[in-house]
This record gives sequence, structure tokens and C-alpha cells, in this order.
Amino acid sequence: MIEFKHILCPIDFSETSLRALAYAAAVATWYGARLEVLHVVPAFENGPGSVPAGGASQTATPVSREDIIAEIRRSLEAAGAAAVDATAHAQEGRAHEQIVGRARAQPADLLVMGTHGRSGFNRLLLGSVTEKVLRTASCPVLTVPRAAPALTSAAVTFNRILCAIDYSASALRALQYALELGRQADGAVTVLYALEYLDPEEPCEHVDFDIRARRQHFIAHARGRLHALLSQEPVTRCRIEEVVAIDRAYRAVLHQATASKADLIVMGAQGTAGLELMLYGSNTQHVLRGATCPVFTVHA
Repeated sequence: MIEFKHILCPIDFSETSLRALAYAAAVATWYGARLEVLHVVPAFENGPGSVPAGGASQTATPVSREDIIAEIRRSLEAAGAAAVDATAHAQEGRAHEQIVGRARAQPADLLVMGTHGRSGFNRLLLGSVTEKVLRTASCPVLTVPRAAPALTSAAVTFNRILCAIDYSASALRALQYALELGRQADGAVTVLYALEYLDPEEPCEHVDFDIRARRQHFIAHARGRLHALLSQEPVTRCRIEEVVAIDRAYRAVLHQATASKADLIVMGAQGTAGLELMLYGSNTQHVLRGATCPVFTVHA
């Protein structure tokens, strides 16, 4: 059974990270989990200082631990999470190292982060803190993009969940998380499999064998395999929809997420090709860059 007992949410006080805090507080409320909010600075100063305002560089001015803790508490109130069992923690050092180290030391069941922060990047880029955390974290990571709705924790819902599957170990584990989150929300989960190796265009007439029949065979086989997998799931978990698409996986995911107005995308961090998460051109990277709703990423 999947449970969330300890959730870690790193914030840098940017608008996007505070949006992620509302999602972290919501999941903590649903599962009665302990929420830890973490802020990392390069170094603390000895005397009193001030936490940089939103949009300023995180490294501009060192501040005291007390200032940061106070600002975290104000952020919890702004996110509508004042009643959540939350602790504030401030640490100095390299941001991604401190985040991953803290998640492993506790250990955390879930990391919740914005996909970009004070640097002002409008997309996930190589070298960003979020990407480095996604590469090395051992627990699932929920990333919240700037395009996600700005909500208080009480208003966050995952009623429409899209789970992309390719039968890799991480994807199969991601499916269990998607179904659990769907059960908790009494919502619906759309499970998507993309046939990437089929040409979506119709064949030319001069081709001397029936490509259309072969295409239909592959599609039928994919649908049968997906149905067989999902038939093993208890019917009491949540409503499940099965979709087979013919397209590059990341395009199919983003299209389906838009068409179904998904509240959440769930996917494995490593696919059948064995490529490391965030390797240039990976489906996971493209989805994280293009998604307008939160993305829940699961390692094998």
C-alpha cells in the first residue's frame, strides 16, 4: 500500500515555489503526513537580515536562520496551510545537495518543487536545481510549473489524473501511485500508452503489403496488453480509462493532458530505453517542459 508520511517541499520564496507549497500542503492533509518546508541559502549571516523579495536573486544577500524560518511560516499561511502539521527548516549549502540529502536522511516519501525559481527561467533547463533533484532523488518528485493554477491547499484536487505507461519498472510503479491518488480523490485515471514506432500517416498505394492491417494488429495488441494489465487492478480503487495513441510519447501525453483537462500527470522517470532521467530529448524532459499541470515523477 502506498502511503505518504513525510513530505519535503523546498521553497525559494518565488511565486512558483509558493504555488508548489500549496500542493505539498494538500497532499499532506489528505494523508495526514508531516510536511517539512526547506529553504537553502549559500551561507547564513551572523546578524539579522531580510529575506529577499520575490524575483530577487537567491544568492543576493545572506540572511539569518531566524528570518528564514519566520518567512517560511508566513508562506505556509499564504498557501492556506497554517493548520497542516508542518515544520520549517533552513540550511546553508548547495541547494540540490541539501534538498536530496534532507530527503534521504528523513527519509521523505515525496518531494514537491516548482520547476523553476528565482533565476527567472520560463522552462526547465539543464543545470537547474529542480533538474538536479530529479536526477538524484530516490523518492517520487511532484513538480509544479508556473502554468499550474494558483490555488490554496484546500482548493487543490487531482480528480483527473493522466498516467503514461511504457511497461518499464518505473512506469509500473508510477501506475500504482496514479491509482492511489485517484482513489484518494475519488477521481478518474486515464492510462495512456503511445505507439511511437507507427507512422501516423496512411501508406502509399504502391506498397506491396497491407500496412493498414499491420497497423491495426499493433494497435489491437497494444490495447489488449493495456487492458490485461489494468484488469488486474481492484475495481474499487478508482475509475480507469484506457487510451492507446500513435505518436511520440511526450506529444501524446501533452495532447491527452490538454484534451482531458488533467489535474496531474504521473509518469516513470526512466523508460524502457534505460536512459537516465533528463537526458536531452527524453520523453520525461519534454513533458516536464511542456506540461501546464503538475507532474508526478516516479523512479524505479
